[in-house]
Amino acid sequence: MEMVDDYYIEHFVTQHDMLRQLAVYNAKQGPIEQRKKLIVDISEDNEPKWLTEQKSQPIKARLLSISSDGVFSTKWQSIQLPEVEVLVLNIQTKNYALPQFVEKIDKLKVLIVTNYGVLQADLSNFKLLGSLANLKRIRLERISIPSISKNSMQLKSLQKISLFMCSIGQAFSNSSIQILEAFPNLVELNIDYCNDLVELPAKLCDLIHLKKLSITNCVQLSALPDEIGKLDDLEVLRLRSCTDLERLPDSIKKLSKLNLLDMYFCSNIKELPEEIGEMSSLRKIKMVQCLRLLALPASVLNLEQLREVICDEDTENLWGEPFKSSLKNIDIRVVKEDFKRSWLHNL
Repeated sequence: MEMVDDYYIEHFVTQHDMLRQLAVYNAKQGPIEQRKKLIVDISEDNEPKWLTEQKSQPIKARLLSISSDGVFSTKWQSIQLPEVEVLVLNIQTKNYALPQFVEKIDKLKVLIVTNYGVLQADLSNFKLLGSLANLKRIRLERISIPSISKNSMQLKSLQKISLFMCSIGQAFSNSSIQILEAFPNLVELNIDYCNDLVELPAKLCDLIHLKKLSITNCVQLSALPDEIGKLDDLEVLRLRSCTDLERLPDSIKKLSKLNLLDMYFCSNIKELPEEIGEMSSLRKIKMVQCLRLLALPASVLNLEQLREVICDEDTENLWGEPFKSSLKNIDIRVVKEDFKRSWLHNL
């Protein structure tokens, strides 16, 4: 798997079952209370014996992974997790409530909730996270987001949110709190394979401290809000494989700190904003398989910091005269790839 500009070109890897089992086996060695990684598998209400007997408290693990069907006994209320920094919850249920003990994990920095069910899971008790002063990252997979936005809370330390194959179309429509108040220090937002996203909510543009906005493989996305120009600190805008997106808002010219614009596989974009040349910090553009883009605006000549253009053979032709002779510091790199779409686009 190759990573370019903090983005993985290939999304999926396969781990052999034996390697996974070996990793789990190694993690389960030694006394419960001394393990750095604690992996727990629960079905229905069958808790591990060490928990029910309360012989291994407090737990000193830094990573806690719990796989369950969503049923948690009240015995979990008394679990002591003073050192846990990463909490991984693997679920397989339509409705799931974050366990009550989450609000007591004072050192928690990373929360990962992965739903292995076919449909997105409704997540409740999200308000418990409001008491976690050290929480910096949240990753949700196959989760229905609308239920989250109804909670009034502040996650002051949160810096990164990643949403993968989630339902987010109505995520911020009924929020009872201003999004900047809820996430005052958010600097990175990743939205991937969220197929119900038709138009990026304008409220997201109130996250004025965002440095990286990545919207990838959202094949229903047809529009970005005009308010996107409010993201003064944005350095990376990635719109990879948003195949229904037809245009970029004119206000993109206000993104004076943007240094990377990624339009890989945005096959429906017909034109770039006329005043894109005002993006004074833009250093790199990726425009592979922009099949309907037939010309570049003249203001591209004003992109004095532009150093690299990644394109295919068709879009390379757009960078002929007068651009070729005027922008002499640009490295125009032509890539050849297999452009067959992933099976996930048909989900």
